[in-house]
Amino acid sequence: MNDGLSIAAVICAAGSSSRMGGVKKEYRKLDALDDEGNSLTVLGAVVSTFAASLRIDTIVITVPLAPEIGECKAREALPTRFLQTDGKSNGIPRVLFVPGGSSRRMSVHHALSLLAAYYPNYVLIHDGARPWVDVDLIERTIDAALTHKAVVPVVPLVETPKEISGADAVHGLHNVKIVARHLRRANVAAAQTPQGFAFPDILYAHEKAAMRELREGVDYTDDAEIWGEFCGAVAVIQGSPANKKITFPHDLE
Repeated sequence: MNDGLSIAAVICAAGSSSRMGGVKKEYRKLDALDDEGNSLTVLGAVVSTFAASLRIDTIVITVPLAPEIGECKAREALPTRFLQTDGKSNGIPRVLFVPGGSSRRMSVHHALSLLAAYYPNYVLIHDGARPWVDVDLIERTIDAALTHKAVVPVVPLVETPKEISGADAVHGLHNVKIVARHLRRANVAAAQTPQGFAFPDILYAHEKAAMRELREGVDYTDDAEIWGEFCGAVAVIQGSPANKKITFPHDLE
């Protein structure tokens, strides 16, 4: 199915879910059932969808260091069929877990370092809090990564974006932020995940980003930004409006 290529996925689920009122969002139940008739969690839905792509052979889930919400809880949040093999079997990918770091970038770096032992050619990196991703987007991301080496799905902005500066004085008012630039909506989009990359290159980019982060305290917002700084151009494909990220409790309603 992969024509000899190995494709992996990293699911980012190491955050504390502080804006969810202390409840780990990836472990929350959804109004959906798995193949065994059990309620799917957010994380379970994500892993099930990635497993539905027959081209994914390894999935690495980043988990919190805190034991009460770490690997054991992540395992409990998955359908049992994903925990019964240490290699791809009967179309089910191997599922691995790795402790996250103090930032999303560090967590992804940990996952990529673990994956290096499995020699994937490409990797998709996805937010564990986006349970409504569909197989079509995953497949299109893989196809674009095979062609362009780096790809990010985007959706158009509905509202007009503004670039905001730091505090300044405006017409006698002090300590207010001001609009630095009036951006053209047609030239700006919202990035989604999964973002797809050639594996050796994105691992190299994360290693370079880690060094710059240590030296200069740079904060990277996503993997496409890291690729763009250390590897080059990132292709864009159409994302999905349904592929929303859970941030607050009302996002599950």
